[in-house]
Amino acid sequence: MNPHDAFMRAALDQARQGFSAAEVPVGAVVVLDGDIVGRGFNQPIGSRDPTAHAEIVAMRAAALAIGNYRLVGTTLYVTIEPCLMCVGAMVHARVGTLVFGATEPKAGAVVSSCRAHEMPSLNHHIEVVGGVLEEDCRAVIQEFFRTRRIG
Repeated sequence: MNPHDAFMRAALDQARQGFSAAEVPVGAVVVLDGDIVGRGFNQPIGSRDPTAHAEIVAMRAAALAIGNYRLVGTTLYVTIEPCLMCVGAMVHARVGTLVFGATEPKAGAVVSSCRAHEMPSLNHHIEVVGGVLEEDCRAVIQEFFRTRRIG
């Protein structure tokens, strides 16, 4: 068993909450010292906030929980490869490691459309692990869009 699996399963639980809320089902958790300190799922529609991606929601919750906007030493788990906005927020928050499930060929800014976290001008760099529970992560989002096309 991959040591990241348990936390990615927690992110998948968040994605399923997003699915239930009729949001694109992406889920995220922020982990510090082996504990989840922030959770989030996509909610830009319900919150009327274009920045309310799962990663941002989870990082906001983590920052409140630890009392600091810097998330040094944290690992962010997210079911789908983050977009450019979310990568930028992770850099500013000083997230240590990003672990994602499935790639996002159109808007993913880690390995798909660009490698935003590797820009030489950045003053912080994030370690990246991809493909954790990839099939499970992909299945949730595919199911969501399949039901939207049918319904």
